[in-house]
Amino acid sequence: MTKPSLKDPILAAGLRVMFRKGYEGASVRDIVAEAGAPQGSFTNHFRSKEVFACAVLDRYFDHVKGLVAQALNDTTLTPRQRLRRYLDIITGRLEADGWSRGCLIGDLSLEASGSSEMLRTRLASIFEEWRVPFASSIAEAQAAREIASTFDPLDLAEYLLASWQGAILRMKVERSPAALERFKTIAFATVFKELP
Repeated sequence: MTKPSLKDPILAAGLRVMFRKGYEGASVRDIVAEAGAPQGSFTNHFRSKEVFACAVLDRYFDHVKGLVAQALNDTTLTPRQRLRRYLDIITGRLEADGWSRGCLIGDLSLEASGSSEMLRTRLASIFEEWRVPFASSIAEAQAAREIASTFDPLDLAEYLLASWQGAILRMKVERSPAALERFKTIAFATVFKELP
């Protein structure tokens, strides 16, 4: 009888540990202990910690894409409302974590992109993919004359994601939603302002 794979429990444990300790602070020993798995099971599935971190990022990004789809595919809302809905969904998630845990994509962008070319490359491709549904919603809002067409939808999507990541970082420092709410208020009163 073959033993069940421990790959999924190790990935789930790695996500929890990296959220608590970061990429550099999360040791393989910490990860397998969190998973309740023997140390050798890590190397059975992952040839390096970098490969493992990319797999954790992919799993996390799949979850994020689900949240993006939940908000941006809701055709009961206008495109502009969908953009705001996404930010509100994320705000709710961050509140549930006591304003102490942010976004793993943003965290690893800060911590690991300077020390790991593999992670930097994976993070860059995640951001490229992540902006696409936002750019589509922005283009739809512009076509409906809901928001101004001053800027290219892809540029606005980049602005939205980068600024939101910055607000999340401030939220973690302050343990408060103030930076998130400030960003939403200003962005939707200026760049994403509803046209008359």
